Amino acid sequence: MLSLVTLALAPGIAIACYIYCKDKYDREPVAALTTAFVLGALCIIPAIVIQRALLPLLTRHSDIYSLKYYLVWAFGVVAISEEGCKFMALRLYAYRNKAFDEPFDGIVYSVMVGMGFATVENVLYVTNSGITTGIIRMFLSVPAHASFAVLMGYHVGMAKFNTRRPVLHMIKGILLAVFFHGAYDFFLFIQNNPNATKYVSTGLLVAGALLTYGIAVRMALKAIRLHQELSKQAFFNTL
Repeated sequence: MLSLVTLALAPGIAIACYIYCKDKYDREPVAALTTAFVLGALCIIPAIVIQRALLPLLTRHSDIYSLKYYLVWAFGVVAISEEGCKFMALRLYAYRNKAFDEPFDGIVYSVMVGMGFATVENVLYVTNSGITTGIIRMFLSVPAHASFAVLMGYHVGMAKFNTRRPVLHMIKGILLAVFFHGAYDFFLFIQNNPNATKYVSTGLLVAGALLTYGIAVRMALKAIRLHQELSKQAFFNTL
């Protein structure tokens, strides 16, 4: 059991450390980052409550073997509840923190929140399903959560320091995170639908999830580079 918990904790903590190291020019207080991580971990509670409350409604009004069911469940329930809870932690805590003083901090704090959430989720999955699940999630699900967090955090950082369009950036950040999270989950969830797998091979559905994952990761890495450049410019301009 200890080895499974260690396996489940490792990827989220490793990604959090990676993002911390990327914040080269004006690093955030460790206490603030730890608080963001813990808040992200706690976000799993309201997300689960929302999902359990909405599942009976969805089941009552949609055929569980229909495409509509999986679309609504992936995008309208899971992605919105999870990304929405993470956004609230980012907006209500990190965004107001005095240490949040440059656009790149949006990515840093968003990833801390996201990794707190993903780490708890990972522990639940891995301790229930075993080492194979842990290895798969180490390279896919946890980095996917990080990518969604970067996309949200990039725009939250822009919202705070681009006063002309703050609301637009907030909305764009949430929508990007929800879209990629929902698309990734949809391709995974629908593999459990025998009607869908009659017409589309499981391999194509896996490819859809991997393609979504790859695009999100590529966009996230680009967002990190863009905000790193802004951070570098701001740092050297103050010298």
